[in-house]
Amino acid sequence: MRLSSFADYAVVLMSAAARHCGAARMNATTLAAETGIPLPTAQKLVSRLSGAGLLESSRGTGGGVRLSRPPAAITLADVVEAVEGPIAMTACAEMGAHDCNLERDCRIRPHMNVANNAIRQALAGVTIASLTREMA
Repeated sequence: MRLSSFADYAVVLMSAAARHCGAARMNATTLAAETGIPLPTAQKLVSRLSGAGLLESSRGTGGGVRLSRPPAAITLADVVEAVEGPIAMTACAEMGAHDCNLERDCRIRPHMNVANNAIRQALAGVTIASLTREMA
């Protein structure tokens, strides 16, 4: 399993925002320049992350974005779900109708939630704050 580039960029952008926590608000242009994320992608991410409640935005003089809560209270699971939706290894693990031909007789489907929960818990165990620390 691999994160999409969009989810990866979201984590990078949130980590950059966390490094400025408590300082002046940032904007998508500044975050794009600092991280190397293309500006249109940074703008989409800021919009998506704001919509999910992970970033607060304000307009006008002194406006911009900042984390909506402390970096230690935002996890990788929060960020990934904000840009990708629910964490699920297979479509059948998500709620709703699916187009899998095997679904009706599948013996694995009831067990996939165990794997999905393990992955989500692993991502929920890593905070944005931990990603801003220098590695020894």
